[in-house]
Amino acid sequence: MTTPTEKPLVVVTGASSGIGAATARALAADGWHPVLGARRQDRLAEIAEEIGGTALALDVTDAASVETFAAQVRELGTVRGLVNNAGGAKGTEKVIEGDEEHWRWMWESNVLGTMRVTKALLGDLIASGDGHVVTITSIAALEVYDGGSGYTAAKHAEGALHRTLRGELLGEPVRVTEIAPGAVETEFALVRFDGDQERADKVYQGITPLVAEDVAATVAFVMSRPSHVNIDTIVLKPRDQATGMRFNRR
Repeated sequence: MTTPTEKPLVVVTGASSGIGAATARALAADGWHPVLGARRQDRLAEIAEEIGGTALALDVTDAASVETFAAQVRELGTVRGLVNNAGGAKGTEKVIEGDEEHWRWMWESNVLGTMRVTKALLGDLIASGDGHVVTITSIAALEVYDGGSGYTAAKHAEGALHRTLRGELLGEPVRVTEIAPGAVETEFALVRFDGDQERADKVYQGITPLVAEDVAATVAFVMSRPSHVNIDTIVLKPRDQATGMRFNRR
């Protein structure tokens, strides 16, 4: 069951942990009613209860799941915000070693998943009269690095999808913002390395990385600007990072 709310609705995908969970918290503090979507329902429900939001099951790689999710969101009220955050990386194989299953998962979750959710809710965002689509991509949407071909290819495609919206929605009451973070210490590396905690920890060794709350604060900032202000792209990196592979490690 979903209970209607008078607060403006914002959908946050991949909201059961990391950047998604932190973004839901930040937007709730700003007066939004977050609708949290993810597969891990137990964690999702805890966060939603904590912030007064709504938890709904969502698998962005499943078209039927996205369709059901969108219908449930509409029962809550008018959708004014969408934060496309679901996605991730798997593996660091070179092209010559490319794992098709890893590539397929990354394209399904980062590219087609973003397309499915955006497509499902875009009409509602337009109808709201003041909508906003925020997509969390990565600096991997802007550059490439050895061993990252599958992820950088997927993120480049997701970024292109999102930037295309900027022109397609010109004249419509919807803003479009891409946020491209660098190194953020979340479960991201743990997923990429198939649960290998030691390997994941090495990604952030010797640097002070961003944390999920840094990205969430940036999302909240861009969504709090006046409706005539469209912040197109923000690249967000720790001071210790210059590029995807160049760090100042102490």
